This record gives sequence, C-alpha cells and structure tokens, in this order.
Amino acid sequence: MSEQTNPQQFETFDLNIENDIAHICLNRPEKRNSMIPSFWEDLPKVVRDIDSNSLARVIVISSSGPVFTAGMDLNAFAPKTNTSAEEAKRERIRHGAAFYDTARKTQDAFNALEACRLPVLAAIQGGCVGGGLDMVTACDMRYCTQDAFFTIFEINIGMTADVGTFPRLVQQMPEGLVRELAYTGRRMPADEALGTGLVNRVFANQEEMLAGVMEIAAEIASKAPLAVYGCKHLINYSKDHTTADTLDYVAIWNASFLQSQEMQEAMMANAEKRSGDFVTLPTRQKSFGSN
Repeated sequence: MSEQTNPQQFETFDLNIENDIAHICLNRPEKRNSMIPSFWEDLPKVVRDIDSNSLARVIVISSSGPVFTAGMDLNAFAPKTNTSAEEAKRERIRHGAAFYDTARKTQDAFNALEACRLPVLAAIQGGCVGGGLDMVTACDMRYCTQDAFFTIFEINIGMTADVGTFPRLVQQMPEGLVRELAYTGRRMPADEALGTGLVNRVFANQEEMLAGVMEIAAEIASKAPLAVYGCKHLINYSKDHTTADTLDYVAIWNASFLQSQEMQEAMMANAEKRSGDFVTLPTRQKSFGSN
C-alpha cells in the first residue's frame, strides 16, 4: 500500500492520496461548489496525472458543505459587458465557434474520468445539479446521502444539457425517465435514484457515506490493478458493442494481458488472509491522456 502524499490544494478542490486512494474533494462550499473555469482546467489534468503516473489505484470524488455541486457557474463564462458596440458585434459573430470550443473543453473534463484506467467513485450529498450530474454519470459508481437529489437543470434556464448527461444517463436508467427529467428539470430524490440504479447505495448522512465509500475504495485498491483496469475497459467497451464483439474482445484482452503470476499472488493472498503484492500499472504514454 502506498504512503500518504502531501495534500494539494487547487482553486476548486483539494487532492489527497493515501493508501492507493486519490481523494478529490470539491472545496468551495460557500459557492455551492460551482464549477468555474479553473475547475475545467484542473480536474482533467489531475485525473490524467494520477492515471498516467500510477499514483493511485482508485479515485474518490466528494465535496464539502451541504451541496455536492450546483454545476457550472454560468456567470464565470458570461461575455464581457464593458466592450464597445463594434467589439460586441464581433463577439456575436464569433459566439458559435467559441461556444463549440467551450462545450468540447467541458466535455473533455468528464471524458477524462471515463477514460481513466482507475475506477472513479462519486460520494454525493445534497444537490447534484446540472454539470454535477454530468460529472457523476462519467464515474464508475455513485453513492449518495438520504438528502441527495439529482437535477438535469439546464432546461430551467433554456438550455439543452451538453456536457455528457444524455449519452451516459440513458445507459444508466430507463430512457423514459431520462426524458422526463430532461424535459421537466424536476428533482429526483435519493430513493428514486437508488430504485432506478443510478446510485449503488444511499447512506444516512455525509459522514457515513464517506466512510462507506472509502471502505469500498480500499477493497478495490486491494485487488490486482491490471485486472481492475481490464474490468473497467471491458465494461466500457461492452456499452457500445454487441455481446459477440465483446466476448471476442475479452478473449483477445486476456490472451494479451492475463498474468498467471498475478493470479497466483491473488489466490495466495486470499488463502493467507494478507494484502496482495501486485504489480502497479505502467505509466501511460502522453498521447493516451490527450483524447
């Protein structure tokens, strides 16, 4: 197991790595952990650094305060108001292309969670709104408190959600329910989220949730990293491919990646009731983290 590293503080979240678990905690409770421009820069960089350099085996995303996140801070992305009429005209002409680039950048931030070789667990309390729902749908598993709720809020401000909710959420709950949430913008409470399968478990409060999620993360971190990576990769692959294609691919994957030494170590560790001494994932080539 790895030792604790020095916590790192970013403008919108803190990072602590201990015992092979990287804990990213959103840290702007006074702003309901809204997502400002630096968030979209820092999050994918941190996730890709953890993954590429094998700094941990699991990532946990949580937040401080009573609200998980209010989503994107639209005021931080608003155009300048003190420009001349001519410059304002030019900005309107450029708006479409600029908006496209911004949307793709925000999408990339959460794509990094899905593309990461490590499992990513979300611990959600209070409101998970707009971009927050986009983020947690890109995670592997979601856990929440009894007071949590989920909202596709964009419809309430005249927008169509564009950061990742729709392509992921329709794979995680019934399509008709996704449509209802998208068209109405209503809140989906924790019990309903559990019933639909969006969340794995509901906890009484934030303290119990974080303890429970960390326990699950520790269990994952105790397994052979290459096997966990294979599970995530093949589960992601299966979402967009037929059963026949996935079965063929997993056979090829294991033919290439299956390691008898890791299997023997896992079985011996279980028999001897000790932690396994597994090989860490290799560092990634830079090109892998650029997409």
